[in-house]
Amino acid sequence: MGLAKSELFTSNQNQIALFAKVFGHPARVAILQHLFKINSCVCGDLVNEIGLAQPTISQHLRELKSLKLIKGTIEGTSVCYCIDHDEWIVMKGIIKNFLNMDTNSNSNCC
Repeated sequence: MGLAKSELFTSNQNQIALFAKVFGHPARVAILQHLFKINSCVCGDLVNEIGLAQPTISQHLRELKSLKLIKGTIEGTSVCYCIDHDEWIVMKGIIKNFLNMDTNSNSNCC
């Protein structure tokens, strides 16, 4: 059996790609911005805030939760979500290291 494409790359490269994917949809960006804005847990009012159907919101929340950028707790029949601040700091460090790479301005490339 052959290697999965992700196995050809380092864990850091795969992690950066996953972060890029999660930020690649405006609904997920909007969800994160809303969670930061309210600075507390949200339980179900994202449909009204974001303007998408509940199943769509749930799918985006699953993506964010799978990368641990948000965390959820069950309260009665609903799940409440908030930013996972510790994981957010880890993600920022990984992305910052990647974005701070610079080329040598004296290179002879092209």
